[in-house]
Amino acid sequence: MNAVTLSETRPLSEAVPPRGWRADLRLAYGRRGERTALIERSHVGPLVVQRPLYPEGEAVCHTILVHPPAGIAGGDQLSVSVRVDAGAHALLTTPGAGKWYRSAGPRGSLSQRIEIAAGAVCEWLPQESIVYDGAVGDLSTEVELQGDACFIGSEMLCFGRTGSGERFTRGELSMRTRLVRDGRPLWLERGRVGGGAALLDSPVGLQGEPVCGSLLVASPKVDVALLEAWREIVPEVGSGGVTLLPGLLVARYLGPGCEPGRAWFARLWAAVRPAMTGREMQIPRIWNT
Repeated sequence: MNAVTLSETRPLSEAVPPRGWRADLRLAYGRRGERTALIERSHVGPLVVQRPLYPEGEAVCHTILVHPPAGIAGGDQLSVSVRVDAGAHALLTTPGAGKWYRSAGPRGSLSQRIEIAAGAVCEWLPQESIVYDGAVGDLSTEVELQGDACFIGSEMLCFGRTGSGERFTRGELSMRTRLVRDGRPLWLERGRVGGGAALLDSPVGLQGEPVCGSLLVASPKVDVALLEAWREIVPEVGSGGVTLLPGLLVARYLGPGCEPGRAWFARLWAAVRPAMTGREMQIPRIWNT
């Protein structure tokens, strides 16, 4: 969301030497006849994918990104690179909520880079991330599109473990999102949410809500009709807003929990996916487990 602030103080010393997991995952998808195939796969460290899945038939390759440590701790450095070649269609998700663990000082980082060729579709739909009190991290997502490539991507963050009543009182999470088509920016966003900062409760910030999320649809096909269809769909819990920019549909969510935010995003996804891909929404099976 647009709640961006610098922490008034940094209670967690950055003098602690960094340590932690180093993980790098690289994936590439290509069209082989009527099939989208996972044509390249390499990894270093504890970041892997399960076997490709085809619940929609061979044209769409579903892939589950797995990080066995289950979260990012201080000093961890994770990198994910995805390439989707012309004519291919990949859907990527995660098996459950990601976590940013409390840090004794070192920053954790997750860098995500996605390249989508003309005529290709990438649906980037990880489940939510829970930012523990005291977490210190950097989250970066870069998407490069060529020609008429389509990107549908979501991100949802929960600040504090709400199930136990935890609030985000210290630490910080820095975020950077960049979408570019043919070298021209579509969406550039930077934010820093500081634990205990005023904007967590400010009416111009997170308004006291622990969960925020964004859903982005980048395609030359987005138009006013799709915007109006989205405006008819409102969250059952929490608040949301939608915006149409040149070549980009944007939805924003604020609320008390991840489940209603995910449910709203799923309804928006269902409304837009047929126009973007010619296919009805197909919920990844892992979401139901």
